[in-house]
Amino acid sequence: MPKIIFDNCVLSNFALSNSLNVIKTLYANKAHITDFASAENLRGILKGYKGLIRIRDAIRSGWLKEITLKSKEEKALFESLSVSMGIGEASSIAVAKTREFVFACDDKVARREASLLGVKLTGTIGILIRAVRKNIVNSKRADEILNHMIAYGFYSPVNSIEEIL
Repeated sequence: MPKIIFDNCVLSNFALSNSLNVIKTLYANKAHITDFASAENLRGILKGYKGLIRIRDAIRSGWLKEITLKSKEEKALFESLSVSMGIGEASSIAVAKTREFVFACDDKVARREASLLGVKLTGTIGILIRAVRKNIVNSKRADEILNHMIAYGFYSPVNSIEEIL
């Protein structure tokens, strides 16, 4: 399975719904976040979203790895993308493109840009579906998680994971 890079929003959905264990089980030792997306997470914590501290805990425990932009190609792509989107998404796309990671994102603009660059994508709903198919959670629990995410402000294109399965 390829490595995966998360934007802050997807991780936040799982952290705020107290279901980061789904991400950990699916992607342990393959899950990454850029230092830019991590900084966005810190801003959320400072704004009062205390549940986001779970992302910091995941980084500290080591199953979610915080990485930085390294190559000139990554940095140039980041600079180009950051004109039209947030730094978390731009840095994550740059890493996904150059290192051939899957990009986990729900933002339409960022997903479109990533797709144009040939980056493989997933998002919150795709991860929940994968968790059901891998028997990490059942569809009822996936719907409970989804409902918690929606309560915290996630705009979901579906009301139930069952609709897709």
